[in-house]
Amino acid sequence: MFKKSRKQKRNESDHSNIELDLDNIPQHVAIIMDGNGRWAKQRKLPRIKGHYQGMQTVKKVTREASDLGIKYLTLYAFSTENWTRPKSEVNYIMNLPVDFLKTFLPELIENNVKVETIGFLEDLPNSTLNAINKAKVETQHNTGLKLIFALNYGGRAEIVHSVKSIYEKLAANQMSSDDITEDMINEHLMTHNYPDPDLLIRSSGEQRISNFLIWQASYSEFIFNEKLWPDFDKHDLIDCIKIYQSRQRRFGGL
Repeated sequence: MFKKSRKQKRNESDHSNIELDLDNIPQHVAIIMDGNGRWAKQRKLPRIKGHYQGMQTVKKVTREASDLGIKYLTLYAFSTENWTRPKSEVNYIMNLPVDFLKTFLPELIENNVKVETIGFLEDLPNSTLNAINKAKVETQHNTGLKLIFALNYGGRAEIVHSVKSIYEKLAANQMSSDDITEDMINEHLMTHNYPDPDLLIRSSGEQRISNFLIWQASYSEFIFNEKLWPDFDKHDLIDCIKIYQSRQRRFGGL
């Protein structure tokens, strides 16, 4: 269950003497959940076992994010490029939301978490879509943490989609390219209802964003955590937030 206490002080490596500042919690945290396959390989297990364990980590991190007062948690669950993986692995990943939401949805409802998505959902299997839509409907009135799954999502594809939508708007309203602004582009992105992420975390030690929120992460703080995603836990999330709190965000200014 979700913890109810908001007192957060942990013994973290590198940050063991730093107390978490609950007045400086990032509003929006985005996570690239990397390392499931390597976690399984290290244990001589099938890759799908890594994906299963990664979903257990999603539950732990979601609980902690809610308890900390994070308002938006965006998780990179499946990219537009992931379709190139072996069919058996893709099929397993597509079934994960079904099993995940079947067991976790009652807890999300109880704890006021709202499930949302970004991505090209029309390409997902019906069983996956049905599970996601059910979760969206049953949590639509929740006002707490917004748990946003990026499914069949790619930053470049999103921008192409946005440009096409803007072109159609300009043509329909006899507008010119001079009418295009940053705000207009933001309005046509899949994330138009959310603030840009304050903090972007990638697990597994890899240091790239892999086509994730490439417009929105322009001024995000990046933290590359060495843990493989199935080993990442609530203490690691807190440690990342402590690092975030130690930085000064200038947004290009002084």
